[in-house]
Amino acid sequence: MTQPDSIDAVQKMLGAQGYVCGRALATVVFLSLKLGRPLFLEGEAGVGKTEIAKAMAAGLNRRLIRLQCYEGLDASSAVYEWNFPAQMVAIRTAEAAGGADRGTLQSELFSDEYLVERPLLQAMRPDENGAPVLLIDELDRTDEPFEAFLLEALSDFQVTIPELGTVKAPQPPIVIVTSNRTREVHDALKRRCLYHWVDYPDFDREIEILHTRAPEATEALSREVVAFVQRLRTEDLFKKPGVAETVDWAKCLLALDVINLSPEVIGDTLGTILKYQDDIQKLQGSEAKRILDQAKADLELA
Repeated sequence: MTQPDSIDAVQKMLGAQGYVCGRALATVVFLSLKLGRPLFLEGEAGVGKTEIAKAMAAGLNRRLIRLQCYEGLDASSAVYEWNFPAQMVAIRTAEAAGGADRGTLQSELFSDEYLVERPLLQAMRPDENGAPVLLIDELDRTDEPFEAFLLEALSDFQVTIPELGTVKAPQPPIVIVTSNRTREVHDALKRRCLYHWVDYPDFDREIEILHTRAPEATEALSREVVAFVQRLRTEDLFKKPGVAETVDWAKCLLALDVINLSPEVIGDTLGTILKYQDDIQKLQGSEAKRILDQAKADLELA
């Protein structure tokens, strides 16, 4: 598929993949594709940042390459590694055969045959469907040295392998960087990207998302679920439920043949929307009923 030529086309493309996209987000996605700039998405966990990359890859019919960030991630783990076990086997085989030329053996050992490509190097390779979508997920989990390396890699879209030379992308990948903002990402990296804060959706948009992801849910149940979750996000919780939890909860309620929310049903299924025991403990007893009553009152006023 060719790249969308308008903001409306972006919304339509993402919508076809089940991703409900507001105009502000569609605009920055369109500009990222049009200008060839990396897209930096920041927001709470569970608001759909990773899903945007998946929907873009599917909508554009491009390969999705994901670099999952973690503490201690370094350049070698993100770019390439040598297959040392296979190299050792080749060395032992050559020694057993005898008469192996040292220079020839070394050139064979450090060739593409023994190269293990990691996400950044994979994204630099040509692809028949066009440049892949490179998702650099949860960058805030890494440290500053990796950020500095990534800044350089995204500047030139090339990486250097000492034994093989420089690999340059024939066409820059479509880069999406996400952060849950557990720490601040350096301004130098942000300046290279187009930025968008992905917030929790409003009531109407979350209903639309639920209709897309859990179409079996009745209108009444969907409205109660979204109203309750939106009320829950105003509480003092360690981890507020994201859109992913809303969808999961609705699917669990459907599996239990629930027609309407009740304090008992909420108490039995809290582990679907809250992931910390302290948060779950806060909603035991009358708290769940209080929030449910507030949610139902909101629906009556809507």
